[in-house]
Amino acid sequence: MRKSEFGFIDDLQKRFRLKKIGDDCAVLEKDERTDLVITADLLVEDIDFRLNWASAEQIGHKSLAVSLSDIAAMGAKPLYAIITLGITESLWKTDFVEKFYTGWFKLAKCEKVELIGGDISKSNKGFFVDSIVLGEVQKGKAILRSGAKIGDLIFVSGYLGNAALALKLLEENNGIDKKTEIEALSSRKSKLFERLLLCQLEPNPQTKLGQIIGSKQLATAMIDISDGLSSDLWQICRASRVGARIFAERIPISRQLRSIVSSEQEALKLALHGGEDFQLLFTVNPEKVVDLDRHVSRGMKITCIGEITESQKVEIVFTDKIEPLKPKGFSHF
Repeated sequence: MRKSEFGFIDDLQKRFRLKKIGDDCAVLEKDERTDLVITADLLVEDIDFRLNWASAEQIGHKSLAVSLSDIAAMGAKPLYAIITLGITESLWKTDFVEKFYTGWFKLAKCEKVELIGGDISKSNKGFFVDSIVLGEVQKGKAILRSGAKIGDLIFVSGYLGNAALALKLLEENNGIDKKTEIEALSSRKSKLFERLLLCQLEPNPQTKLGQIIGSKQLATAMIDISDGLSSDLWQICRASRVGARIFAERIPISRQLRSIVSSEQEALKLALHGGEDFQLLFTVNPEKVVDLDRHVSRGMKITCIGEITESQKVEIVFTDKIEPLKPKGFSHF
């Protein structure tokens, strides 16, 4: 029987009675005022990035960004990081590692994250990064996946599907060196393609929005969209023991994405199942929507896409029908 990544984690949790896993971060008591949140992410060559289309600086950026996105999903503030690298001898003999850290520290400086340790080891089969980030949140106020209530409204930040489209474009042009590839793509619609590629290669974690939502306690549940909206919405519903109904026409899809794909159906598929958007998916009590609108800063796009339901089903509503929304986002296995 084929076991999924999430099924394995569930089995592990039940078998060993683990109480600190199941969210984007583990939450530990720190002091009388704050809790500590910790996340770990493993990025592996040819699974999470490819050296023939991502620069060392971009891989450094992304390795921190994915962990910062987890911290944001808890409504927490990132503080410290630990990075462990496995690197091949051929890469070690170049300036790859130095450039990796140039990209990493550029984002770390913007987010005020301090590197406090790590390790480097030789790898015989590709480059990999183990990223650990620690943050803090007001005591007892970390936003979990398990807090969604019937009647809550469902929100997402930003636009969905751009990173998945960028990955598709990169895969279709595999085998071309990165500079030539970007020039080939950009020759058609220069700025458009460059922006799309950066959604995949240099994602921007929603740390500021996450901290606003956390400090003002505006969400009942939250997760970052890393595996895809369909899969991550299922995670919230499963943890909260509720259902959800979202509306296809409300899914925020960018004009850039729509201008490139062949149909609205393909655009929606990328937005629902693509993954790696690193936006925030969160549920809000209807009574707090006014507060949410008041506190969200200009330039921070959020969209209400549906509501939490009593049913254990997750559904998507079209103009002429309602269909089950199955979790078809990214899975490692």
